[in-house]
Amino acid sequence: MIHITIFQNQGEIYEFNCIGHAEYAEAGSDIVCAGVSALVINAINSLERLTKTKFSLVTDDETDSGLIDVTFSEKLSPDARLLMDSMILGLQGIQNDYGDGFLMLEFKEV
Repeated sequence: MIHITIFQNQGEIYEFNCIGHAEYAEAGSDIVCAGVSALVINAINSLERLTKTKFSLVTDDETDSGLIDVTFSEKLSPDARLLMDSMILGLQGIQNDYGDGFLMLEFKEV
């Protein structure tokens, strides 16, 4: 299962973490994993290229855990927040269509 956690403080997103694999189908044919990957990677690329958002990115290519961890250095601009909201909307759509057994999206207020 892919587990994505959106960390917020007073409603402001300051980090998100994605880890795991959907295991909906065999590797290379897993449409849930492909959809989640496309949304998350596109959001990161868009934040980097289309906004001035400063963030740190941690991935784990060595263990194939699927880890992607993004921590923002400052409050998100309206454009950056729109990109994050768009990613979340897409992830919620996948979760609604395929169920919690393949994608768990969690929001933590800390």
